[in-house]
Amino acid sequence: MAMFRSSSRFVVRPSLQLFVFLGKSQSRSFSISTRLKQHNLKMEVEITAPNGKTWSQPLGLFINNEFVKSSNESKIASINPTTEEEICSVYAATSDDVDKAVSAARKAFKDPSWKGLSGSDRGNLMRKLADLVEQNAELLATIETLDNGKPYSVALTENVPEVINVFKYYAGYADKNFGQVIDVGPAKFAYTLKEPLGVCGQIIPWNYPLDMAAWKLGPALCCGNTVVLKLAEQTPLSMLYVAKLIKEAGFPPGVVNIINGYGREAGAALVQHPQVDKVAFTGSTATGKEIMKMASATMKNITLETGGKSPLIVFEDADLDLAATWSHIGIMSNQGQICTATSRILVHEKVYDEFTEKFKETIQNISVVGDPFEESTFQGPQVTKTQYERVLGYIKAGKEEGATIFMGGEAAPHKGKGFFIAPTVFTDVKPTMKIYREEIFGPCVAIVSFKNEEEAIELANDTTYGLGSALFTKDLTRAHRVAREIEAGMVWINSSNDSDYRIPFGGIKQSGIGRELGEAGLAAYCNVKAIHVNMAA
Repeated sequence: MAMFRSSSRFVVRPSLQLFVFLGKSQSRSFSISTRLKQHNLKMEVEITAPNGKTWSQPLGLFINNEFVKSSNESKIASINPTTEEEICSVYAATSDDVDKAVSAARKAFKDPSWKGLSGSDRGNLMRKLADLVEQNAELLATIETLDNGKPYSVALTENVPEVINVFKYYAGYADKNFGQVIDVGPAKFAYTLKEPLGVCGQIIPWNYPLDMAAWKLGPALCCGNTVVLKLAEQTPLSMLYVAKLIKEAGFPPGVVNIINGYGREAGAALVQHPQVDKVAFTGSTATGKEIMKMASATMKNITLETGGKSPLIVFEDADLDLAATWSHIGIMSNQGQICTATSRILVHEKVYDEFTEKFKETIQNISVVGDPFEESTFQGPQVTKTQYERVLGYIKAGKEEGATIFMGGEAAPHKGKGFFIAPTVFTDVKPTMKIYREEIFGPCVAIVSFKNEEEAIELANDTTYGLGSALFTKDLTRAHRVAREIEAGMVWINSSNDSDYRIPFGGIKQSGIGRELGEAGLAAYCNVKAIHVNMAA
């Protein structure tokens, strides 16, 4: 039996071949073709993406350096957000599978093949992995674009290089994460050691699958831990391919285990598992709160990077062209799906009209919405139908509450398909509105005016979040003064969202606990043990 849609764009057959025809993109004709490999039936599929790249995509759970089926063989479909068609289905971990992965990680943590490695040897493995990522950069960018919807140019020039840089950065720290000798007088020799925590359960989001995995794996492996990494069920494909590179790099079995699965089952099982010593999570504030509750039963070490509603302040003396450029980057990049997105723009009343026009012009000139494989595309689709509908729901709420849609405010399908939304700017926004207070996680921004510095700071801090923030002024004295007053873990002065892997990343209030990246990111993955030696004995 075969299933056909009348458009002839989608065909499913019960044989070993599955073809999904996506039609033409401008003057080119592309297709995604998927063929189950007979030598490894149902564990890999061969996929050809619209840019012509072909690869064997793993479908299994990566446990103990092998891809395996889930215990009940259940699967989750991975959807191409550009076409709304299924790419493939990957196995979904059950609580039993989580237990197997944790057991593998616990065994590896104690095994001399990992525990006995020097920091230099761990660093060498991490550098080998970074090299393999670099060698497969175009392929990984392709997978990320197909599965996530972000522009290929961004995945290739920003996301994959971030992975490489993070692994190399922490590889360099692997033999330099020193303890201390503490002078307490000649009668005692006192020193500290930095020791790994053990098994780390790490849960990443769907907006930056490759980067978020690197941010967590890098410091964890640097410090000598083992890992069970739970992928976002919406975007599992790129990191499942990286699992192949982890094995190729020579990491011992069980050191890195990568599972896909639903948060309510696999994620909850990982957080509550008694043999997991640490949980690191990036995602929504609501889920972060639930993780805190679940982890409290065994008093796990936790790192949380959660939601944000970051302000961007434009003072009257700001370079408005510069402010418009960075304001656009700060909210419209990655389809607005950024935890630190500067989604509340606060503009001094004297330059409000001029800025909003420059901002609108910048969006019109740069934010080309379309096929993420096209070179001209700046904004691809939202990652899933659920997220697409959520963003449209906020746009509707903004209208109903009386905000003015200065531009956008509607769906923008590409050739009648896809989860595309036009870049949206709200004006006449009141601080009580949902679009001002709640994280939308889409290409939507609210602009509000202020009269003076004090009001700007008050508006900026009027939120339960405290992740990122930005301000624009030519007065550096004021810049540093205001930066100290803003309640956020990060402040950008005359830029927005230009994070760096060498600089700590994280928030305050309900935006999270702890820091990732930089030297500060190591603190979350090691214990400091104090050793006292009585020299008079």
